[in-house]
Amino acid sequence: MIRVAIVDDHHLFADGLTTGLQAIPDIEVVATFSDGIELLDTQADFGFDVLLLDLEMPERSGFDVLRSMPASVIAIVVTMHATQEQRATAFELGARGFLSKSTHLVDLAAAVRAVHSGVTLDSDGATLREILDLHSAAILDPGAASLTQRERELLTLMARGVTSTDDLAETLFISQKTVKNHLASIYDKLAISDRAQAAVEAIRLGLDRE
Repeated sequence: MIRVAIVDDHHLFADGLTTGLQAIPDIEVVATFSDGIELLDTQADFGFDVLLLDLEMPERSGFDVLRSMPASVIAIVVTMHATQEQRATAFELGARGFLSKSTHLVDLAAAVRAVHSGVTLDSDGATLREILDLHSAAILDPGAASLTQRERELLTLMARGVTSTDDLAETLFISQKTVKNHLASIYDKLAISDRAQAAVEAIRLGLDRE
C-alpha cells in the first residue's frame, strides 16, 4: 500500500482527488493539507510515501515546500498552469514528477507507483507515456494477489451485499461447506476475521466493480 499526502488549497479538487485515489486498491490517502505551512508544521505527525503538491498556494508555495522538505521526500507537483521554467525549477528542487491537474486519475496513480519505485518522471511525450503504462497496474499485497478466482467471486458478492452462507452457496452453485472453506482461506490471506471486514476489503480491492 502506497501512502499518499495531498497539499492543495483548492478543497474541491483535493476532496475529489482523495475520493478517486481511495478507490484504487494499492493507494491510500493518509493526509490532506490546505497549504504548505500546514504541511510543514505537522509533517512529523503523518507517515506518507508520496506527496502530491500544488505550486500556487497562499503563504508558502509549492517551491517553498520543496525547499523545506527533506531530500528523502518523494514529491510529485500537480498543478493547473505552469511554464517550462517552473517545471525545471521543480525538478531542481527535488520533485520526482510534474503533472497537470487535467491528468487522468489512472495516469496519476501510475505516476505515484512509478516515483515510489524510484523512477523520476522528468521525461515528456512518448517516454513518459511508456513509463506510466509500465506502472498502470495496481500492486496488490501478497495476500490479495494470491486470491483464487472463486475467492474473488465470493468477495465480489459480499461487496454487493450478499453475505449469508445460504445465499453465497446458492448464487455460486456450491455447498455451504465449500463457502465456509473459501471464507476461511480469504480471512487468512487478507488477515481479517469476519464477513464485514471481508466486504470492506472487497470494496477496497475494487471487486464491487467487477
